[in-house]
Amino acid sequence: MPIRLDEIVEATREMPAEVVAELVDRIMLARHGGVEPEIAVAWKAETDRRIAEIETGKVQGVPLEESLARARKLAGL
Repeated sequence: MPIRLDEIVEATREMPAEVVAELVDRIMLARHGGVEPEIAVAWKAETDRRIAEIETGKVQGVPLEESLARARKLAGL
């Protein structure tokens, strides 16, 4: 009998965040193929740059709730 989606979600609640992230990555890879190496390198560089800007105080992050409220407003929700 196949495992239900609710069972998978429930099982992930007990897993460390990095394990869940690896699971998501592996599902995406299996379903959609890999990312071209040069794109992965570019995304890594961009991510590192943005993290450094936040850590040094050059930019300030936006709280999740505020970001979601902005997105809902833009979407007309």
